[in-house]
Amino acid sequence: MVQLYNLHPFGSQRVVPCKQEPAHFCCGQDVLFVASTAASCRVEVFAVRDQGRCEPLGSFATLGPVLRMAHSSAGDYLVTIEEKSKATFLRAYTNWRCMSAGSSRVCVRMVGHKMEESYSETLKEQMSVVEMPLSDPPLCISCCPVNGDLLVGCKNKLVIFCLKYLVINQNLTVLDFERSLILHIDNLIPAEVAFCARHIAITTELDVLILKLELVQQSADRTEQCAQGVSAPEKTVDGGVKDESPSTHTLQLELDEFIICQKPVELLGEESKLCEIPITLESTELPTEDTKCFQVRYLLFRRFTPDQSPFGFCEETKLHSVQLLPVYQTGSSLTAYEETENKRELLSLFCFFSLPHVGYLYSIGKVVEVISTYQYSEKSEQAVLTPQFLHVITSENLQCFTVRCSAAAARDEDPYIDTTVKACPPVTLDVCTLRMQLFIGPRAICHFKNHIILLTKADTEDITERRKPTRRMLSRKADSIKSRTNSESEPGWNLYIINTVSTIQLYREMVDYSRTYENVKTESCIHLLSEAHLLIRAAIMDPHFLKSDEKEELLRAFRESCAFLGDCYSRFDTKDYHLALPYYRMSGLSMTEVLQRLVSEGDEIQTYEKGLIFYLTHSLNEDLNEELSKESGNKILQIFYLADPVQLPHILCSPCMRNVCPLTAVKYLQKVEKMMPSVVLTLTKAFLALKMGDLIMYEHEMDSYKETMLACGFTGQPQLLRQRKGGIVMPTEFAVHLKEMQPGLLIAATVALHENRKIELEEADTFFKMLCSNSENTIPQLLVDFWEALLVVCSQEEILQELLLRVTSQYVWRISKKQLPETKPLKTTEDLINSCNHFGLIFPWVTSIMSTGCSSDKDYHEDISRLQALWWNKLLPELCKRTRLTGNDCPVLISALKETLSVVAMELELRDFVSLLPEDGTAAFFLPHVLHCSQRKLLT
Repeated sequence: MVQLYNLHPFGSQRVVPCKQEPAHFCCGQDVLFVASTAASCRVEVFAVRDQGRCEPLGSFATLGPVLRMAHSSAGDYLVTIEEKSKATFLRAYTNWRCMSAGSSRVCVRMVGHKMEESYSETLKEQMSVVEMPLSDPPLCISCCPVNGDLLVGCKNKLVIFCLKYLVINQNLTVLDFERSLILHIDNLIPAEVAFCARHIAITTELDVLILKLELVQQSADRTEQCAQGVSAPEKTVDGGVKDESPSTHTLQLELDEFIICQKPVELLGEESKLCEIPITLESTELPTEDTKCFQVRYLLFRRFTPDQSPFGFCEETKLHSVQLLPVYQTGSSLTAYEETENKRELLSLFCFFSLPHVGYLYSIGKVVEVISTYQYSEKSEQAVLTPQFLHVITSENLQCFTVRCSAAAARDEDPYIDTTVKACPPVTLDVCTLRMQLFIGPRAICHFKNHIILLTKADTEDITERRKPTRRMLSRKADSIKSRTNSESEPGWNLYIINTVSTIQLYREMVDYSRTYENVKTESCIHLLSEAHLLIRAAIMDPHFLKSDEKEELLRAFRESCAFLGDCYSRFDTKDYHLALPYYRMSGLSMTEVLQRLVSEGDEIQTYEKGLIFYLTHSLNEDLNEELSKESGNKILQIFYLADPVQLPHILCSPCMRNVCPLTAVKYLQKVEKMMPSVVLTLTKAFLALKMGDLIMYEHEMDSYKETMLACGFTGQPQLLRQRKGGIVMPTEFAVHLKEMQPGLLIAATVALHENRKIELEEADTFFKMLCSNSENTIPQLLVDFWEALLVVCSQEEILQELLLRVTSQYVWRISKKQLPETKPLKTTEDLINSCNHFGLIFPWVTSIMSTGCSSDKDYHEDISRLQALWWNKLLPELCKRTRLTGNDCPVLISALKETLSVVAMELELRDFVSLLPEDGTAAFFLPHVLHCSQRKLLT
């Protein structure tokens, strides 16, 4: 569906002072080329200045009337198809700018003609005409905007000429062309072609075919198809003669009396090769080491049928205005000075073509798909696509439509653009008509920069009507009008140059227009603001953006448009309310600024939509560094109490709400508690009680649930215990209080957080070190308590091994350094043995040995006991396991195992010793130690 608005994308217009009636025209860089009608056989050249002022640069003669013409920015050359004596010629005009210096010298040469050194000084000061002979008459042409190569359409084939830069000497480089490739296509007469970055679009009256030439790896022995070419296959009969039976001509005469319509077809991507249009490539350039070999990839095929009506078929149903539009990388990796025509990197490519009453815009990048369909209010004559607009002329109007190129290109540039961080209006957003500008008899149109060139030609009976000022919708400069006041300059035609208004001006008008829909049509308001956003986005994606005088203003407008869209998705009841978050983030607005935009002062009964709640919830919970003022915090409390009261405990734990009034927050929580009590809510009230210094209230809240419930409650809101600041985990006041008063609850809560994946092991290390004010290299006892508690419940083998290593290392370190823990361990060795299977029973012989040890070791009895419980439960089984795996290859392990068994056999009872031995052990190995243990018992 096409929305219709009445905006003003067109500004002033001027009349181009042509001496003769234009037949064809085209634009290039800063100039306008106008080919006159058959009588004069000349091309006039005009420089286009500010505000569309045209200054004649000169003119040059052509061989005959110009049938087609195109300008290439790469190489700055003009190419034409001209007719003389019923023959057509393909010619390229280079170095034509020397005309403006007064030179009238012209050099005509054949393509590929070798330049002589003696011509160097002459070539500098004269225009060169390069003639390119073809075996078949040229029908249509297109220049590649990326590299300046030329595509020529002929009957049953396409010919590609590569643009060459010939260095004559250090002071002179001239342009030339080389016919490099021919695409043979059976039964195809191209009406129009488009060429860009090895992509080719071809239209006939009712068919569209889009191809891509892909480079292929070439082997040492080049294939015939690549080097010598392969002719298009021909159907043959016996004897090798083409099948041209006498009945063919008769059949054709009979068919001429009927209209044969094939079914409409649309084939995209890989399916398009099923179109049954065979293409054969013939390489015509001289083979060298650098010669490229190509293959054809089909991208799209579409066949239309003539429009049908109750009165029969419409013979005027023909395709027109095929165009390939490139969009380049935004240049973030390039400086303004590096960004030249040759260094542009293609980002996206779009193809447009049109029928009289409907136009189609396709993306032909990674995925081939239709982006937009344009329904015209009346029969179209021609259309031109730009990154920001589609301009269409009908019999009485110049129409301006919006396009979705920037939306598609933005997603090609950043596939992750549709997230909570970034957003862009969808490619599927309905297009709209910005303006339908009245003109009499529009015939042809072209576009460059911020100018539209429009040729109008009224029928004789319309000339008087055309002169009426009431029919003029655009202002015309007085000096332009005076130039055509005499009777000889009123043949019924005009060539206008129309200035499109600046992007910023049109953007402002769109924003102002959208306000008329704010309280009436939600979707229309969002639609217009989305159009305004895409308008700015397209301007920013322009290759010349970095050099633009409007750069800073465009960036401000981009942020502003994001803020406006954020406002819409926050205020309106829309299914896409979640887009408020990314648009506000792209706007650069703080939460305080967003609140000021949306929330009325003193309005206690205001309703708040889901978009605002979604934005605030994510912003408050995603560890932003913004600290809200007391007033803003209290306003957020009111918003959530009215719109989503269950979220109140969670948003109160945000670092952003640090300045909120605790008493006000408690009052809101008490109201919510009556409706929806929860452990998290109770813990939040206790947290606020600590902030107020009300220990009685704190104890009352903490006594409401058992400690196990409270520990689990912290998993519902981890920010009660820890918050992030600058990417670092910081303990809260609540955590500090629990450390002093209820360390067991703190450890249990942290273990619950880890098991619910709310805190990582490394984060917990940092948390406890900061909580205990320890340096990075010092391990506080509270962290060891956490490791020991985690050993009891953890089931992940990798983490278990890491925990065992940590606690063992800590025990050994403290024993070796004679370092006592700074706080009493929460669990004794006996507690750990009883609750955790990683701690084993301490054997009597170990106790016996320790009883005879140094008296100073008694101060470290707990650490030694923990180490023994771990060590002897793991050492002997692990030693047996490793010895078995290495066998006789590691005598050190065997020796260590024998020595260990000898020591243990001397200390353990026989039954305890046998219980330690592996069940699948070799009897011959262990029996001497068992015997030794038994004999020792008999001797005693």
